[in-house]
Amino acid sequence: QVQLVESGGGLVQAGGSLRLSCAASGRSFSAYTMAWFRQAPGKEREFVASIRWSSGNMDYAESMKGRFTIARDNTENTISLQMNNLKPEDTAVYYCAARLFGSRNPKDYGYWGQGTQVTVSS
Repeated sequence: QVQLVESGGGLVQAGGSLRLSCAASGRSFSAYTMAWFRQAPGKEREFVASIRWSSGNMDYAESMKGRFTIARDNTENTISLQMNNLKPEDTAVYYCAARLFGSRNPKDYGYWGQGTQVTVSS
């Protein structure tokens, strides 16, 4: 079974930055897409960004472009999410996920981590 573990969440002031990490284990991810989603209380799980493991091709939700950056480390099977200029609306639990081929729909993903809380204060 694939294991995904998120880390790096915490409390930050508006305008600040955080870097989230997702460590993957259990199999090779060379043919997979890795993605970040987020979910705030009372809201649906929302696509943030994804990266194709082999090619490095990236996809971002429109509201994240210019503020968030996704990256991969092939040696350590890790993906990161660099979040800059954070807003209170970014407060949510952030989840790492994996699937074969790319998608923005959380229903298409079969592997999930437990999530890491990000809180952005005013």
